[in-house]
Amino acid sequence: MSTPNNQQQERLDNLQRLELESTIGFEGKIPNGLKLHPDRIHMIYPLGCNLVIENLQTRQQEFLLGHNNNISCLTISNNGKYIASGQVTFMGFKADIIVWDYATRDPYARLVLHKVKIEDLAFTCTDRFLVSLGGQDDGAIIVWNMETKEPVCGSAAQHKSAGITYCLATSKEDEFQFYSAGSGTLRFWQLDVGNRKIRPTDINTGIVKRIVKCMTVSLDGTFLYCGTTTGDILMIYIPACQFKTIGPEKKKYSMGISAMQALINGDVLIGTGEGKIHITEKETFKSFKTLQATGSITSLALRGEGHMIFIGTDRSHIYKVNYADWKMELINTCHNSPINDIAFPFGTSELFGTCSYQDIRIWHAPTGNELLRITEANKTCNSLCFTRDGKMIISGWDDGRIRAFYPETGREIFTINDAHNRGVTAVTVTNDCRRIISGGGEGMIRIWQINPKSREILATMKEHKNAVVAIRINKSDTECVTASLDGTCIIWNLKRFARTQVLFENTLFQCVAYHPEEYHILTGGSDRKVAYWEAVNGTQIRELEASKSGTINGLDIDSVGNYFVTVSGDKLVKLWRYNEGDVFGIGIGHGSEVKKVKICPNTQHIVSVSADGSVFRWKFPKSTA
Repeated sequence: MSTPNNQQQERLDNLQRLELESTIGFEGKIPNGLKLHPDRIHMIYPLGCNLVIENLQTRQQEFLLGHNNNISCLTISNNGKYIASGQVTFMGFKADIIVWDYATRDPYARLVLHKVKIEDLAFTCTDRFLVSLGGQDDGAIIVWNMETKEPVCGSAAQHKSAGITYCLATSKEDEFQFYSAGSGTLRFWQLDVGNRKIRPTDINTGIVKRIVKCMTVSLDGTFLYCGTTTGDILMIYIPACQFKTIGPEKKKYSMGISAMQALINGDVLIGTGEGKIHITEKETFKSFKTLQATGSITSLALRGEGHMIFIGTDRSHIYKVNYADWKMELINTCHNSPINDIAFPFGTSELFGTCSYQDIRIWHAPTGNELLRITEANKTCNSLCFTRDGKMIISGWDDGRIRAFYPETGREIFTINDAHNRGVTAVTVTNDCRRIISGGGEGMIRIWQINPKSREILATMKEHKNAVVAIRINKSDTECVTASLDGTCIIWNLKRFARTQVLFENTLFQCVAYHPEEYHILTGGSDRKVAYWEAVNGTQIRELEASKSGTINGLDIDSVGNYFVTVSGDKLVKLWRYNEGDVFGIGIGHGSEVKKVKICPNTQHIVSVSADGSVFRWKFPKSTA
């Protein structure tokens, strides 16, 4: 495995790509990240490095892959022909804007000039030009011609004395006029194509100093509304470039205005940082209709004339509001903090469970619908598993308790208090469903007997010096292997409750798995290697370099033992052939560190979960061998 870096890159390009079948997730923290296509049946939103186009009627998803880092903004042309998306990248590197052809779902142009981050994008009213705004390390506005795919001109977005510019808006009638606003800056821009110049006009707001985070232009094109972090709205009269008014005078909107849209009747729809949406009167900006969502509102998208409103929040919820009867309905939800574990019930690939901060969720795999949510306020679930008979969900929590729930209702069956004193970090159940084996943050392994009315402790095994991160049991319930952050994996005899073998490695182990025939054990950890061990005597047989950068966080072997899959901190999902020890397929698309992975029991799909709370479902490739 001692290939040079460029060869490794070449090999990544030649490998078979894992096909992404569906995702559960929504990147809610991106301002105006949720958009509705003018065809009215598709919503578009970013998820990591992917753009997801989801059909609102069939919930079928398509993916636009092209960015090599997380997407930071997107916009759709007025005629719906193009989608433009911008990304973030590392300091000193150029950040790409990709313009996608909506009809073919292929990249139409890749525009590269800005550095580090694209803050906002906007198409002019005729869709002839695209205006892009760089982030705080770039600070430039560039106008691009969509026909030639070339930049027309560019300029610094603000005075040297002003703060960061955050948002753009374009005129409703004049294709050569657009607006920018941010911290202490509010400008009208005129595009002079002949001389290749953009000329700014600063709007004087007098003594009013505000940070503008969102803007919208009234549908008749005469007023520009700017939402501020203070919780009020600035109104600018566009023909005279004049600051007209600021409101509401008394009751400011709590936690600032984070999204806004002008409605067809002249009212302004706003979303606030505390999760409320308001419809406000056009002159005074007083609220006369309001609704409450969960999390701060980052996107408001109108369908058609605005008879339906779609709302995205930073808690990764998407809501639908019918304007006529003013009712709110949750249509999409997912975890919004790192997912710590994933488990399939024995023998079924239809359902799986994930656990995260505050909750456990059970998902229907084919549709991505959430079937059940079990919530424990302010506690983190570190590990979960289903009993083999499917009658219980066993979970380990950071408050040191093991909790069991009914999978149908989510009602609690029992709790084992003070199971471990530094949180329960790993938990599993024997195949006869009579015993729970748990590992804690202090390194203890405890075995619990499940009786009809009570739970009793059978044994405590103290060998590990640090947190236990994974426990696997063999099929006959006679031995188990535990992986720990102290650099050891221990094979325990479950009849004598004593250790039989110990595997030492200079690494923080993160994951461990038995080969289905149980003669090998696979481990992965912070040294970025996957190691094969002999289960009988604990000797290492083989070591593969599984990642160029980033810890191996999870691995899983298929039911036959021909393939295994690894996920790591480098955001990649890799499928390996077991005997050959080479990469067979690679899944690119996660936007942050991938935490865990499972191959579903029927070996049709691979499900991976990541630190941004998203769940990706990949097709298991048909063997070409």
